[in-house]
Amino acid sequence: MRTARLRALALGVGLVLTALSTGRAADQTMSLAIGSGSVFTLERPFDTVLIDQSDVVDIHCQGNRSVILKALNPGTVNVVFVDAQSIAIANVRIVVRDAQI
Repeated sequence: MRTARLRALALGVGLVLTALSTGRAADQTMSLAIGSGSVFTLERPFDTVLIDQSDVVDIHCQGNRSVILKALNPGTVNVVFVDAQSIAIANVRIVVRDAQI
């Protein structure tokens, strides 16, 4: 019984710490037209890039502080940059719209 409570407490602390580190990430929104690209540079080095819809935006790393974002299809995508300590350092929402003729 005591072990189960300790595990539940450890899980709860871990979830709170994860929420705090994600909450500190810089939230930004970018808008791109299909076919366009943009360079995004971070103040701190990142280790991992997480993207929820890879069919909307293509990402090419240009070192450990910048990426090239290329808009592929209309939609909205979230990109999270994580450092070597598994802390989210930036959370970018990218809105891709149809290119206007």
